[in-house]
Amino acid sequence: MKKKKIAVLVGSLRKKAYSKSVANCVIGLASDDFDMQIIEIGNLPIYNQDYDDEEIDIYTKFRETIKASDAILIVTAEHNRSIPAVLKNALDVGSRPYGKSVWAGKPGAIISQSYGAIGGFGANHHLRQVTSFLDVRMMNQPECYLGEIMNSLDENGIITSERTIKFLKQFMDAYKKWVN
Repeated sequence: MKKKKIAVLVGSLRKKAYSKSVANCVIGLASDDFDMQIIEIGNLPIYNQDYDDEEIDIYTKFRETIKASDAILIVTAEHNRSIPAVLKNALDVGSRPYGKSVWAGKPGAIISQSYGAIGGFGANHHLRQVTSFLDVRMMNQPECYLGEIMNSLDENGIITSERTIKFLKQFMDAYKKWVN
């Protein structure tokens, strides 16, 4: 059986980002028939329609990577009750040129996290609004908000909380069904 290619977008650039810790955890928990790769989004220039006319390589490579993926998984923090700029930029780059969005029809899911109690609720729901317009088929249940994420990590940024791991495993089991 051919493995499904899953593009994982991490909405944080910080070296020790909690989102990256969560992404690495779910990659480890994923089904054997998934090939999950974190796709770099921090190097994408801020979206500018002029770049579409120039066909700059970094935009082209990113778009081709997403287009070749069978599904997407977004793992993100929340910035000021919304989507981190780097993530919104990646969504914009992939949605252009107009009429050639690489997101359309792909199954997806969102994991949001924060060091606050509400687990990135604002970012999660703003992403649902944007990805709905982009025609991403977002999994609705289970939702995944990881509040006070720092309490689930060890000093090396590894998720060690059995409760969190169990929850993420259940989420990934549901995601496998959604993608398939």
